[in-house]
Amino acid sequence: MTSTNIIKTIFITGASSGFGLATAKAFAAKGHKVIAAARRQQRLEALQQEFVTNIYVMPLDVTSEAKIDAALDSLPQEFSSIDLLVNNAGLALGLSPAHQADISDWDKMVDTNIKGLYLMTRKLLPNMVKNQSGHIINIGSIAGNYAYPGGNAYGATKAFVKQFSRNLRADLLGTHVRVTNIEPGLAETEFSLVRFHGDQDKADKVYEDTQALTADDIANAVVWAFEQPAHVNINSIELMPTSQAWSALAIDKVQG
Repeated sequence: MTSTNIIKTIFITGASSGFGLATAKAFAAKGHKVIAAARRQQRLEALQQEFVTNIYVMPLDVTSEAKIDAALDSLPQEFSSIDLLVNNAGLALGLSPAHQADISDWDKMVDTNIKGLYLMTRKLLPNMVKNQSGHIINIGSIAGNYAYPGGNAYGATKAFVKQFSRNLRADLLGTHVRVTNIEPGLAETEFSLVRFHGDQDKADKVYEDTQALTADDIANAVVWAFEQPAHVNINSIELMPTSQAWSALAIDKVQG
């Protein structure tokens, strides 16, 4: 039996834009119950108006354990048993080399990309283990696999997501709880606009003359991983647009 046979309850963080919004819409369109959580309540309300009957919106700061606890305690009974957690909330800030980077940017990335992810996982995982059923899908990045200039703290946070996902699988052996890490490459969302602190020109240049992945592409990967039979665990999905590939290793040639 696949996950498409019955209605499931899906919890998605960072659901007000980008991958999270597209994933929330994809699952809601299939009739699943969706808890769409994010900081920007106005955007969440627009989502709820589109899917009135099966989306529950939740303003949430994933970096605060107290706020997570309060939010989970407030869930209506019909949304309280979570089948899938999509840890999507995350961001990149800045592209400066490490010796020039803004430490406050590093702090925000660590708080959201790492702390927010492990807090949400720790809060929802016990019931999944108790029920011997459930799925955690983490949104990582190819930045966790391949280094690039300016990727310093962001790439490190996504490397955490990769290894945390693998260690979860080791811990959860025998529980029937699945874990998947989705690792997108170049994708055109608000990602670069956030990275460059709202500088639209810089953000646009990232995607100029390319055909990047879309938010829907990532949502499709999330849905596909979840819809596999219960005995199938998709460990990871690394995906890039055909306009992107690996480059040669950089070499600094000393001038004599």
